[in-house]
Amino acid sequence: MRDAYHEELDSIGDGLVEMARLVGSAIGRATTALLDADLKLAESVIASDERVDDLQRELENRAIDLLARQQPVATDLRIVVTSLRMSADLERSGDLARHVAKLARLRYPQSAVPRDLHSTVLEMGQLAQRLMAKAAEVIISKDVDAALQLEADDDRMDELHRTLFQHLLDDRWQHGIETAVDVTLCGRYYERFADHAVSVANRVVYLVTGEHADELTSSTTPAADGS
Repeated sequence: MRDAYHEELDSIGDGLVEMARLVGSAIGRATTALLDADLKLAESVIASDERVDDLQRELENRAIDLLARQQPVATDLRIVVTSLRMSADLERSGDLARHVAKLARLRYPQSAVPRDLHSTVLEMGQLAQRLMAKAAEVIISKDVDAALQLEADDDRMDELHRTLFQHLLDDRWQHGIETAVDVTLCGRYYERFADHAVSVANRVVYLVTGEHADELTSSTTPAADGS
């Protein structure tokens, strides 16, 4: 009976990994659709988000069933509750990839992103995909150090987000208000996607240690001189 119970716990983790891989792929494909004005690819990203939603519902049902039947305590309870929160982060990540694809579809046959910003948005998309791939690996490995590293990796996304705004505020901007709105939304989608990847990793930290990531890092940071 206990073997079956732990298999069910493992299946929840497997579902999270699958969700992370799906949304990571989605943001990569959505970026290509956005920059290349690829309508067919955009539509496929939008349609594939249903699979992520289905996985979240399946995971929630398994978790609730475990809570009702097994009444887990201590570490097992933390696994179930934390997994529910991670699934919400991943489902929202899928929504953000879909938003990028919808923006590509909305502006087709033109690209929603001006040519001079393509390299910045491309890097944002690639970074978002890498962050989610790392989050998936952290779910598998339960590596706390690797999980904490995602916070530092996310700093580059924040830099790219600021770069977009610098372009928008530049007096030389000549692409109009509609494009400015598109770029603003696009930047926000990538920035939030990265935040969700970091959140997933931070929840793994809590799952393993019982401490929140910010508490763990502050407790290991040397005090400033004179404190």
